[in-house]
Amino acid sequence: MTPAELNAAVVAAVRGAVADGEFAVPIPERVPVTATPSGDYASPLPLRLAGAAGRPATEIAALLATRLSRMPGVDEVRVTGPGFLSIAVGASLISRVDETYGVIAVPSASWPERPLTFENPGFVVRFAYARAAAVRRQAAELGVRAAEGPLEDPRERRLVGLIADFPGRAEQAARTDDPRPFTRQLELIADAYHDVHEWCPALPKGDEPITGHHSARLNLAGAAYVVLGNGLRMLGEIPNDRL
Repeated sequence: MTPAELNAAVVAAVRGAVADGEFAVPIPERVPVTATPSGDYASPLPLRLAGAAGRPATEIAALLATRLSRMPGVDEVRVTGPGFLSIAVGASLISRVDETYGVIAVPSASWPERPLTFENPGFVVRFAYARAAAVRRQAAELGVRAAEGPLEDPRERRLVGLIADFPGRAEQAARTDDPRPFTRQLELIADAYHDVHEWCPALPKGDEPITGHHSARLNLAGAAYVVLGNGLRMLGEIPNDRL
């Protein structure tokens, strides 16, 4: 897990805790995270949130630690000192997204098939899935291989964070018997992927050489493809690779 992915995971944990009413604070855009000599990461974020939440930092840290410890790529989370998070990470979150990621039973829901425009959230989700599928096909033809790498653009970080929050929104929908948190999360992931597709292309243009940026972005496109496909199937749809 890269620092950018860890940042996204911590933001997703805060967002989930706020959504579930565990505490009320503004959602941070970025999280202070530093590497330790042991290779783990440390964050003082609970100390910064404690005032706004009106709760001790150790309580905020414990709530976030519970959420973070369930996220792919996070091996262990400990609360240390007055409210620091010590986070041991494993492989990249993106590399660990597969056909089982976030898959649980959720309440049924559907979007209309038409209109085939961005005014229809269902079209936004289905088209994002088809776009990611097309990128994977074209990458194979061009010889671009997916690989881990830096994802530093804010649009990429937003998509990583939304993917990190996907299992939590599925759990919320199942727990409350309300599909709306889950369908909304799919819409947000799709919207973020469209932005990444337009502004952070995974495929080289013209004579542009293939670089590590393309490989990392293809890896991200593959994760979006899997997560959107998982979500559509969880809602009872058969995803279509071509629209």
